Amino acid sequence: MKSVGELILILGGARSGKSAEAVRTASERADGQVLFVATAEPGDDEMRLRIEKHRAERPVHWHTLEAPRNVGQAIGGQSQTFATIIVDCITLLVSNLLVDGPDPYAEAVRLEVDREIAELLKAANDMPDTSRLIVVSNEVGTGMAPLTPLGRAFRDLVGQANQTLAAAADRAVLMVAGLPLMLKGGEPRQPVSVRMASAAKAAATRDE
Repeated sequence: MKSVGELILILGGARSGKSAEAVRTASERADGQVLFVATAEPGDDEMRLRIEKHRAERPVHWHTLEAPRNVGQAIGGQSQTFATIIVDCITLLVSNLLVDGPDPYAEAVRLEVDREIAELLKAANDMPDTSRLIVVSNEVGTGMAPLTPLGRAFRDLVGQANQTLAAAADRAVLMVAGLPLMLKGGEPRQPVSVRMASAAKAAATRDE
């Protein structure tokens, strides 16, 4: 049976403390180095300030890799050097893909998001069993329905990606007001075949 790295999904709304929880979780381990994979693109001054603020909150000895797209490919093989990898966040990755696409409801955009998540899960399953992949994403489905087609497409795509990741994760945490609520975890680790089957089932039923 193939051993795989631990996959942790951290969800939460804006300013819920999800990025801080990812940093705290990664800091639990003293072994190995940490790679922080940032999906944000500094499109304006406000976003640049956010990026710098988050960078200042991370330990100075951590390594940063900017990967606004093709995240799974970017981290492939990195677990041989880094015991812990953080991807922050899926929300901005989906946003980048929506901006790239001509139509937010186009099938091509959904397929591209599916490809990104599948490659990320493959990277997690290729990691040694001593490694840890921490993925951060927003919980976007608890508020009012967005008024614009772009907003609705964004909500749907992020929600679908979260379901697939949660099904494959060893541990899933929801951050509320800075406090972690355990959604999944504590049970024995599942083999890779079971985890991937759960993710595939979630993808097949995500529109329900």
